[in-house]
Amino acid sequence: MTESTSHVEQQIQARIAAAKIRVQAAKKRRDDLAAARRRGLAHRHAQKLRNQAEARWKREEQEAEQDGPAAP
Repeated sequence: MTESTSHVEQQIQARIAAAKIRVQAAKKRRDDLAAARRRGLAHRHAQKLRNQAEARWKREEQEAEQDGPAAP
């Protein structure tokens, strides 16, 4: 036979369900923030490498200009 659940049990089940939803929402927020952080760090790292390459290229270009034209 099936028992009917009391009002108190229904309230407890509703609170448990709401708590599960809050936990899932918090986990999704953390996961989204972690993914955004990883993307941001990757972008920052790539930009740093581009800046270093550009600085190296400019430095080599300046050194070549100071040394004068290359001998044939």
